[in-house]
Amino acid sequence: MDVPLWLALIAVGVLGYKLVRPPLWLVAVILLGGFLLAKSSLAPFLAPIIK
Repeated sequence: MDVPLWLALIAVGVLGYKLVRPPLWLVAVILLGGFLLAKSSLAPFLAPIIK
């Protein structure tokens, strides 16, 4: 069975949110921060650290 990555990420995100129940502002900050870091000039330097 071949599941698209975006669908798997949405499913894991929804299940994680329902089980842990973090505040919505924290979820928004993490998503926005990750998006901004991925688009920044720091992304090539952070890639080896994250992997």
